[in-house]
Amino acid sequence: MSKDVIIKVEHLSKLYGKIKTEAVELIKKGADKETVYKKTGVTVALWDVSFEVERGKIFVIIGLSGSGKSTLIRCLNLLNKPTSGKIYFEGKDIQKFNKQQILDYRRNKISMVFQNFGLMSHRNVLNNVAYGLEVKNVPRPEREKKAREMIELVGLEGWEEQPISSLSGGMKQRVGLARALASDPEVLLMDEPFSALDPLVRRDMQFELLSIQSKLEKTIIFITHDINEAFKLGDTVAIMRDGRIIQIDTPERMSAHPADDYVREFIESVD
Repeated sequence: MSKDVIIKVEHLSKLYGKIKTEAVELIKKGADKETVYKKTGVTVALWDVSFEVERGKIFVIIGLSGSGKSTLIRCLNLLNKPTSGKIYFEGKDIQKFNKQQILDYRRNKISMVFQNFGLMSHRNVLNNVAYGLEVKNVPRPEREKKAREMIELVGLEGWEEQPISSLSGGMKQRVGLARALASDPEVLLMDEPFSALDPLVRRDMQFELLSIQSKLEKTIIFITHDINEAFKLGDTVAIMRDGRIIQIDTPERMSAHPADDYVREFIESVD
């Protein structure tokens, strides 16, 4: 059976700095990220990253701080412009999109849930969740109906009129999730969305996400630095180090066949 690939990334690199050609030569000769920076002043955020994401699956990218995972997820909606490489959404090269196509892609196809919630304090819960639909000029009755459905889905029914300031961290993250889902995107990008939450709330949110996923079957690309979270949520897990992907596999196969000592150390701490 052929895979239904919704996002495909080929040989993606992102370098920050002026003398990129010299940096590329050094990398090709086997220099590491630190050496490249010392010699050229160029930061290698991503290097030669390739992967495929299947529709309706949770693809988790894990790595320590500075591994390039947040840079990578921001390339997928072109908040970061890649230095080289290709990103395909449903077979279309997103870097060839014109302004209108990029706007349409960000509004209708791909949505992001941020670590710091990104909510508007002057709006109540309902108006925060409905915001994306308001931007799309969806009529008020329709957008509020959709927003209420999403609020119920994330377990916040009854909180529609409450100000954001009255919510706990976990509740704010539920609002952020409901807002992202209200636009009915094909792909949900989640950049360490639960890392600011305390362990019990975090566990609840992981369970909540899996339960929502079982109903909606969204494609989710989820960033984390926690291997337990990665293995709990991910159908597929990619481990990053210094801007490169070291291994992509199912949690089961990764546990049984780690690609190298770095991956082995990472997964030793799995609960």
